[in-house]
Amino acid sequence: MAVRVDARELIELLELTPPDQNVMLVGRHGIGKSQIIGAHYAARGMPVVSFFLGQMSDPGDLIGLLHKDERTGRSEFLPPYWWPSDDQPIALFLDELNRARPEILQAVMELALNKTLAGKRLPMGSVIVSAVNEGDEYQLTDLDPALVSRFNLYEFTPTIEDWLLWAERNDLDQRVIRFVQQQPHFLDRDGTSAPGDPNEVLSGLVKTPDRRAWHRVSDLIQSHEQITDMLLKLIAGIVGSNAASAFRRSLAIRLPVTAADTLLDLAKHRKKLNALSLAELLMLNEQILLWISGGKCPADREDQARNGLLGYVKLVRKRKLDEVVAHLVATIQKPKFDAVMEFVSESIELTEVLTSYMEGIRIE
Repeated sequence: MAVRVDARELIELLELTPPDQNVMLVGRHGIGKSQIIGAHYAARGMPVVSFFLGQMSDPGDLIGLLHKDERTGRSEFLPPYWWPSDDQPIALFLDELNRARPEILQAVMELALNKTLAGKRLPMGSVIVSAVNEGDEYQLTDLDPALVSRFNLYEFTPTIEDWLLWAERNDLDQRVIRFVQQQPHFLDRDGTSAPGDPNEVLSGLVKTPDRRAWHRVSDLIQSHEQITDMLLKLIAGIVGSNAASAFRRSLAIRLPVTAADTLLDLAKHRKKLNALSLAELLMLNEQILLWISGGKCPADREDQARNGLLGYVKLVRKRKLDEVVAHLVATIQKPKFDAVMEFVSESIELTEVLTSYMEGIRIE
């Protein structure tokens, strides 16, 4: 069994792994492997070259074309189109490795072994990351143990929070974010079965949702205030009928107050906050933390937002709903919400109030 890592841990893993070691990620399609890898290395200034090996029929795309050197009379491979010409390191992402043809895997073996390909060596500092799909719904090729041994193997299992934080930071449509927050079982499946359920339908032409699909839904509806019947059909084609119907029903369930309302205009919305149920306040907690972590607070209003958060905590305590504050504090302490912890630390009073709850949670 491979070691499991979530999105935050994957980024740390990529940062800590030396360039001379290769990484292999195991996971379902559509969970963000390529996106995280591409964003990570691009932020470091490294060109990212991606290959979908399952769709590659000719190893020449990877290796380059064979030709005769007129000067020596010998045959050699021309550098492929993607080969770096400036001797700068690159990140090579080999997706769908276990769907590749045997002749493609032979070339990958050479790359993984010593960072060379047809006699040419990748620039010093180049990294190789591969990804493999796992599950009965895929048509897969058994990988040679000798090839697998050349990679550090990890199972990529991003959490719901990973996706919600990413969605907030990337300005996905709030209706999609709220839906996944309320009904997370629709993020990676059709909502009718639990993870690992042998009755779950994952193959054939039955459409089921994944994280990449919800991103497409967001892009589709962002310019539409109302979800019409035609839009619902389009959404069903992206995430499946079950998820699309549940999404439409969720549009009628909406908090009367937003995170921004709470933190930036608490006095105006106090009456609405006092009318929220326990379940609604827990949902609002998560929206507040996502809003802060997503960098949505204007820089010139951060102090106002901190005061608003303090006022919100006091309001909840006055209603004697300590479990709401405990939930807020317990979530803030998660490593994924380090940005919120930094935000809170700028207010001594807010820090003292929340710290008292943190200590209480640890004691319990």
